[in-house]
Formats: sequence, C-alpha cells, structure tokens
Amino acid sequence: MQAGQFAVFGHPISHSLSPRIHQAFARQFGLELDYRTIDAEPARFAETVRAFFAEDGARGANVTLPFKNAAFMLADECSEAAKRSGSANVLTRLADGRLAAHNTDGAGAVRDLTDRHQLDLRGHDALMLGAGGAAQGVAWALIDAGVRTLTIVNRSPEKADALADAIGEPARAHTRYWEDLDTIGSFDLIINATSAGVLGAPLDLPFGFVGNRATCYDLSYGKGAAQFLAWAKVANAKFIVDGLGMLVETAADAFELWHGKRPETDPVYHELRAQLG
Repeated sequence: MQAGQFAVFGHPISHSLSPRIHQAFARQFGLELDYRTIDAEPARFAETVRAFFAEDGARGANVTLPFKNAAFMLADECSEAAKRSGSANVLTRLADGRLAAHNTDGAGAVRDLTDRHQLDLRGHDALMLGAGGAAQGVAWALIDAGVRTLTIVNRSPEKADALADAIGEPARAHTRYWEDLDTIGSFDLIINATSAGVLGAPLDLPFGFVGNRATCYDLSYGKGAAQFLAWAKVANAKFIVDGLGMLVETAADAFELWHGKRPETDPVYHELRAQLG
C-alpha cells in the first residue's frame, strides 16, 4: 500500500540513517514508502521545505541539524513538546495544507535511556553540553523524567540561559560557563548535545566532571559520536552510549504520527547496531 512521500531535512544529511529506519518500519506493515534525504542550504531552508510539501503526496518530514528551531518557526500549529522547547524535529502536513510541528527528541532519548539501557534517571545530577535544537527538546524530558539537577553549559551562554529560564525551575535547571568545566564538580549523567562531532570540530573536554559511575550519552551516532565516546572511555565513564537508539525511537514516534501505527523498534535498532558496531 502506498503511504505517501516523506523526507528528512538537514545540512549535512548524506550520513542519515532515517531513510533506512523508516523503510524498515514500513516493511513491518506492508507499506510502500517514498522517503528521501534533502540537503537544504541554510538560507533556503524555509523555501525548500515549502517546495517539498507542495508536492502531491508529501505528508511528513523529519528535521535535523541545524534546522530544528527554523522548523518550529515554519509551523502553523505545534505540539506541546514543540512549544516548550521552541524546536521541532518532525513536520506534518495537515488535511487543510497547514504544517504541524512536533518534537519527539526528548521522549525518544528518555525511552532509549530508561527502557533500552535500563537507566533510572530519577535523582541523577545531569550535565548537558550544548543548548541547540536537540538539547532544547531533551532538557525538558530529563526534568520530566526526574533528574535531580540539570546543568546546561553552552559555548554561547545566552542560549543556555534562555533554555534554563524557559524550564523555569532554578533549583533544578541552571547554567554554568563553558570555562567552568574544569571546576564544575562531578555528574552521573553527561549528555553531549553539541554539533562538534557531526561537523568535525574539536571537542576539548576535561575529565574531572565525570563521576565514578557516570553515564555518558551522545545524542549523535556513528562518526558524529566517535569523538565524545572516545573521550568518555578515557574518562573512565561507567556506561557509554551513543544516540542510535534515540534516533530509532524518535523515528518511531514520527512514524506513528504519520501512519497511525506503532512500529517495533528493537529489531531495527539491533540490525543497525550490528552494522555500525
């Protein structure tokens, strides 16, 4: 059965596993899926998205680096998670042609950590590196999942401050300066939400803030996560996890939004994990 046209927008985007994931989900239900990658020039993102959704059969799109905030701004209506974070990783064309924005990043990350990797987030002191589109979705979900504190550090402190202010729980969610990482204390959950690995930029981090039983979690996967995961290994983190599971979970949420069917995620995750190593 033909299911319509779908895409993932990003820059860069050629590395994306999203087409493979959605095709695997579609096979579970006997659906024929047209799902492609679209590398959008940043200055033409809005134009490129509108052109895609103007095509016959275009129903939905995933959005990744660096367009999640721009995708939110494009939408005519937004889910509660998108409103809270001010960013969107899913766009859906409604029956009347308007665009709806969703943010499934936070739900996907928490489900990956708690269900797949059996990590109870309650009571954790968490450090988030980065405050961009992905971080904005995940930060709220960590608070909802019961972390005791969330410290947000970004190279541009204004973005970190804006995110913490939006959460509005200063006793739990607060910021520090990137220059403070040497003396910031220790954490038992460290989340890399920066784009350094994906963009091939250096991510020079001290080791002192990694607690004795810390989990280090990168929102990226594959080559994009390699630098942070190598650092975490040298830092003697207890658990080291990349964002492949998060990607699969967020894709499942998008698939369910578009098709009204919830796919099985574990078989797809294990197949991709075996291929990526």
